[in-house]
Amino acid sequence: MNVLDTLNTLVGRELQPTTWAPDPVNTAMIRHWVEAMGDTNPIYLDDDAARAAGRDGLIAPPTMVQAWTMRGYAATAAGNTASEVATQLLDTLADAGFTSVVATDSEQEYFAELRPGTRVNVTEVIESISPEKNTALGPGHFVTTVKTYRDDDGAVVATQRWRILRFRPAAKETPRELRPRPAINQDNAFWFAAAKEHRLVIQRCVSCGTLRHPTGPMCGHCRSSDWDTVDACGRGVVYSFVVNHHPRLDAFDYPLIVAVIELEEGTRLVANMIGAEPGEVRVDMPVELDWIDADPELTLPAFRPVIREEN
Repeated sequence: MNVLDTLNTLVGRELQPTTWAPDPVNTAMIRHWVEAMGDTNPIYLDDDAARAAGRDGLIAPPTMVQAWTMRGYAATAAGNTASEVATQLLDTLADAGFTSVVATDSEQEYFAELRPGTRVNVTEVIESISPEKNTALGPGHFVTTVKTYRDDDGAVVATQRWRILRFRPAAKETPRELRPRPAINQDNAFWFAAAKEHRLVIQRCVSCGTLRHPTGPMCGHCRSSDWDTVDACGRGVVYSFVVNHHPRLDAFDYPLIVAVIELEEGTRLVANMIGAEPGEVRVDMPVELDWIDADPELTLPAFRPVIREEN
């Protein structure tokens, strides 16, 4: 017998035998409900308003019907035994790999209003189980049950059609984490914009010609706030470096060499070293500019050793 044949033997059977609400309908729970929902209809808490509306007294919001029979924390912690049908349903689906669940929809229909003092019960029956369906979450079966709510006299007060999808999670490639975003502001935005164009620029004071990096609003030499930029030639040497081992972040490739590069123009910047193993890097090593296109929104300069051609 295949999985669907086994599941179909459960259709029409009670998933949850008749279970009584632990407490009668009461004003305290109604008050909590309407305050949480922001429902200001006076017939739920004001007896006179309810009588003026043609009732015999205040009533419970119809949408509370499920709340009266839900298990509390104590019952959940105690691990109340599931029915034989529920156990068979879950075991059959789990053994076939359908281990994840998501609720898809709930339809309620009301036949009578509930007043404080009334105690209700619920019985849940499996209405249908679909053939295996392919969904965005993965292949699975839709399980539809019908909950029937009755009062002390056995009269049906509401029904609820409840549908869930039990599915086998689709295999997905986990996207790589993005590099941490730089703190971009009006003083450095131009530098990152140029980097996206694969241009390494250096800020220059218009008044005295001093080059500066990191970028800033004012020249540290003459205090002028007028500036422009020059394009770096892309050559330099390793001034110092470290090899990062911890913490390991998915956004970076390891071993991760972080160097202070002194450009031929005289300014220094921090950048990754690529194209070399940690043991190959040394201070004063000649390097040349390369680029790391980390993602569509972030491009950063990097440096690699200069390969000298042999004569």
